Amino acid sequence: MAERSTAARERGPSPAGRGDVRVPPLRPGRYDPADYADSVLRGAAEAGVSPLLVMTVLHVEAYKPHHPLLERLWQWWKPGASFGVANMHRATFERVRRTHGLPGRWQDLRDDPDFAIHAAALHLRDLDRRLPERHVRRYSRDELLALGYNTGERNMRAFARGVPPGPMARSYLRRFRAHRNRAAEVLADRGDPRETGDG
Repeated sequence: MAERSTAARERGPSPAGRGDVRVPPLRPGRYDPADYADSVLRGAAEAGVSPLLVMTVLHVEAYKPHHPLLERLWQWWKPGASFGVANMHRATFERVRRTHGLPGRWQDLRDDPDFAIHAAALHLRDLDRRLPERHVRRYSRDELLALGYNTGERNMRAFARGVPPGPMARSYLRRFRAHRNRAAEVLADRGDPRETGDG
């Protein structure tokens, strides 16, 4: 089992459900992942991953409403839906929870954006540990990690060997590349001195 950091064990859903991080707005057009830059910086630092990677994934995953009420309705209509601002499926969350000893439940992701971002950063770290150092040149390491976040570890490793991604994965990769500069701008506005280049 992967070693569990003290910070990972201690960071669970806040007692009040949200802590000091507000939930996304009810009106979907008003949601902006940039509102969660502080959570991204904190979660990425604790997980040891690039904040630019985490912020870009949040931008790509912003395609659906993330207000807790809307996510509950979405789950009623589609029980296997993903939760939280980072759109994490139950099986993925359970794997991250067990690996890192996280308190809380999958359902907490929809009510606590800070916890959702922390779990996403830990998942990206786990994917990074499983991605071979050598991979095809057509993708950056961060692009492969984003593809792994979207399609799973097995597919990520296949893409790293040169297996071409399918149409949905290609679409995700296009969106990841398109949002990269915006994510870098958000972090630069926060004064993040760490990488703003490609990982």
